[in-house]
Amino acid sequence: MPPTDHYAENHGFRVPIPLHGQSRCDGLTAVGRVKSALELLRQRDDFAPDSVRNALASLGYSAGKVQAYHDGSAGVGFLIDIGASPWCVEGTMSSDSTKADAFGGYPDGTGCEPPSGGH
Repeated sequence: MPPTDHYAENHGFRVPIPLHGQSRCDGLTAVGRVKSALELLRQRDDFAPDSVRNALASLGYSAGKVQAYHDGSAGVGFLIDIGASPWCVEGTMSSDSTKADAFGGYPDGTGCEPPSGGH
């Protein structure tokens, strides 16, 4: 019996494209580098978006393609548009942990920003 709620069907365009093969390996490497760089900031309780942006840019990512923003009262979110495999890395850094994930963009989007709207 099909679900009566079409939320998943209508919002599937907002589900990131998973990585496979070499792209997945590249993504795991990028995530490891990002988490290592941000762990130093986390340990110093430096949750300033500018600090996160600078740390990520120091890894060689284009400063214009790195976003960092406040995520709650004690955290920072970030998004890197790499422009090549693994395409995108996003995550959060808080006093508890640093989390990151790599993905291949969005089915109906361009770049690493989730598309808006629906069908």
